[in-house]
Amino acid sequence: MSKWVYSFGAGRAEGRADMKNLLGGKGANLAEMSNLGIPVPPGFTISTEVCTYYYANGHAYPQDLTEAVLDALAKVEETMGARFGDESSPLLVSVRSGARASMPGMMDTILNLGLNDVSVEGLAKKVGDARFAYDSYRRFIQMYSNVVLEIDHHHFEEILEAHKDDKGLSLDTDLSADDWKAVVVKYKDMVERHLCKPFPQDVKEQLWGAIGAVFGSWMNNRAIIYRRLHDIPENWGTAVNVQAMVFGNMGDDCCTGVCFTRDPSTGDNNFYGEFLVNAQGEDVVAGIRTPQQLTIHGKNLQRSDLPSMEEVMPEVFKELNAIRHKLEAHYRDMQDMEFTVQQKRLWMLQTRTGKRTTKAALKIAVDMAREGLITRKDAIGRIDPTALDQLLHPTLDPKAPRNLLARGLPASPGAASGKIVFSAEDAETWVKDKKEKVILVRVETSPEDIGGMHVSQGILTTRGGMTSHAAVVARGMGTPCVAGAGEIRVDYNARLLKVAGKEIREGEVITIDGGTGEVFLGAVPTVQPELTGDFATLMEWVDTIRTLKVRANAETPLDAATARKFGAEGIGLCRTEHMFFDPKRILAVREMILSSDEKGRRAALAKLLPYQRQDFVDLFNIMQGLPVTIRLLDPPLHEFLPHTDAEVAEVAREAGVDVATVTARNAALHESNPMLGHRGCRLGITYPEIYEMQAQAIFEAAVHVSRETGRTVTPEIMIPLVGAKKELDLLKASIDKVAAQVFEAEGYAVKYHVGTMIELPRAALLAGEIAESAEFFSFGTNDLTQTTFGMSRDDSGPFIGVYREKGIYEHDPFAQLDQQGVGELVKIASERGRATRPAIKLGICGEHGGDPSSIAFCQKVGLDYVSCSPYRVPIARLAAAQAALGDSSGSGMH
Repeated sequence: MSKWVYSFGAGRAEGRADMKNLLGGKGANLAEMSNLGIPVPPGFTISTEVCTYYYANGHAYPQDLTEAVLDALAKVEETMGARFGDESSPLLVSVRSGARASMPGMMDTILNLGLNDVSVEGLAKKVGDARFAYDSYRRFIQMYSNVVLEIDHHHFEEILEAHKDDKGLSLDTDLSADDWKAVVVKYKDMVERHLCKPFPQDVKEQLWGAIGAVFGSWMNNRAIIYRRLHDIPENWGTAVNVQAMVFGNMGDDCCTGVCFTRDPSTGDNNFYGEFLVNAQGEDVVAGIRTPQQLTIHGKNLQRSDLPSMEEVMPEVFKELNAIRHKLEAHYRDMQDMEFTVQQKRLWMLQTRTGKRTTKAALKIAVDMAREGLITRKDAIGRIDPTALDQLLHPTLDPKAPRNLLARGLPASPGAASGKIVFSAEDAETWVKDKKEKVILVRVETSPEDIGGMHVSQGILTTRGGMTSHAAVVARGMGTPCVAGAGEIRVDYNARLLKVAGKEIREGEVITIDGGTGEVFLGAVPTVQPELTGDFATLMEWVDTIRTLKVRANAETPLDAATARKFGAEGIGLCRTEHMFFDPKRILAVREMILSSDEKGRRAALAKLLPYQRQDFVDLFNIMQGLPVTIRLLDPPLHEFLPHTDAEVAEVAREAGVDVATVTARNAALHESNPMLGHRGCRLGITYPEIYEMQAQAIFEAAVHVSRETGRTVTPEIMIPLVGAKKELDLLKASIDKVAAQVFEAEGYAVKYHVGTMIELPRAALLAGEIAESAEFFSFGTNDLTQTTFGMSRDDSGPFIGVYREKGIYEHDPFAQLDQQGVGELVKIASERGRATRPAIKLGICGEHGGDPSSIAFCQKVGLDYVSCSPYRVPIARLAAAQAALGDSSGSGMH
């Protein structure tokens, strides 16, 4: 018989932390805390295997599950001294999801389960507080009806608000026991009207309804979107945790809260968190009431007037602080914990590895390594390489003028400007259809908003604390967020926000600073980041471990300088065609294309030569002797020709021909499929003078810089789109001839290498033969992916998403290297190239050069370097170190 259910509590558990795949993150950590002797309300976990069974068997459960659940429930009853559904001493439980990867707020939770019209009276007598009992009952009816019975929660909110208005009350805490009794009656009447049957009174029916809803929520729309955004496989499933309720809403000696062992925004080693007196857990996360800080330090930092837990519950705080240290030392990572205090007794409801900003992740990893809690290698493995993007982009210019609108909480750092929208749907529409940058403004966000949050530049909410849904999700995404900006009033119907006597309408621009919590009217300029401190320290550690070199794709001085600043070890791809589009040069390029003979083409190319030479002088100077791989002209010539009538007339005038000639040449060069047409080395073979001019510019620049600076300059000349060795041989001979002429004329020679870009399947398969002539291979995986799949990168957008949804492709092959097909060609070419020329240099220069999983593949195949855009250089350096450690996934990534 399979074991479907695992019990925990009372200082022991059937599970452990390393059983996350089976018990989900929450279940495994509840078991681990129980085994550590930490006070955890008893309960049991229904494993992820039941979820898998449930979906594989038409939403049916294993036969022996019912018995296993009832046995585990009996153990909880025994520990708590209460019985499920009992009239005088009822046991209440919470039912929560728990996937193996944290998915905050994406799936469903039900609290206070086990209450009905009879047990609510028993609870009231047992605790001597009818108000508390009926408050708990109304919460249960609302949650259960929303999650299990699928009745929208706004129906309940309307009833509650109407009742408060009738009584002239403003806060939920102002309502008496009789008020809650009246609200419960109205809730149940409304449910019966919706369902044509009463709210379920049988507690076992309630329990199985809740279990089914949690399993069902694994496939709800927001969970599906979240999994897709975070690459969480669908077949992992979720566990269900059923746990005895403890109550933070039984009076002023009770509270509930969320805390982190370190500050999740900055990484500072300060105990950090919020709590609410006389409340239940969802009150903290929902942001309905303003929470209090745990510590005096936190209270001062937030400039709060409300007393801290350290002041009002010093004994409980001391116990919680001790658990903080114990859990962080045990898990060797920053923990995110939930707790409830019931009548001065502390209970821990959850611990998990805490989500954090990238800045905090760096600080925590570096600090913990220095504290001896983890190794430097652990620290490197802790950082998600792609998340470094958060640090590599601008922040608000401190000198720029700004028009402050409001202040909220600094919930997720980074600064962003954009046009305001008031719904997630509008955010998606404005970004996708109007190509606008938007800031999503909400009273508070909910899991349904995930799609809009993902596309927004920043998120602003008027309610909620540092642990609200908006704050947690934004930090995980690396999106700037200001939460709880209480001075702002949002009017969804009028599509505007009001603050300080101003009205700001949809489409107006605001700027938010998630590092300070400030909101400004209009756009505020930004400044580049300082890559010092913890970032620099971690990068030093990274560079001692990685074996793959990291170069950048760069052709302008700005790109090259940025790449050097980020630690690039050379240029792996200089696309010379980008230089040809400069307004000063494009006319000469067009003149060359329009020339009817070689003499005319050479005359036009002579005008381009000084520009090209200066381009390479600049790059060689900036790279200070580091390798520079220059790709000779690659795109088809029609890309350089004029398109508008005005441009055609201008080119005709400059070239001394009539408009009809230019139009005819445009038509003659038009190609049905230019990606597979007259481009790359085919241009060099039909018009050898183009590559000769470029080679001359490269060698003259190399000689000039080498002679002037005394540095070794070794250009690497890359011939694109080779599919046959003979193509390479013809062009290499031409380049060697130009080199000899330049060196003789200058009386000075430099070393150089000629190689090719492997971007055609034929080239990969004939790599052994091509390596007889090529001194290096650079895999152009953008085109190699296009030619292998027979699919255009520019035109695949509309169907790639469908292919991913249907499971045909796991990832977009243009974003993440297809290791099975394209990767196999890279492997074949590497092996065959090395068999011919053992010292051949191998690199990759497509977009995949900055993708961590693709970098791990390059490490495995034994390439020498990857090349990526300048801003991705630190990402590639970190990913290369993780790959060298055999940790391409970045274990412990947040």
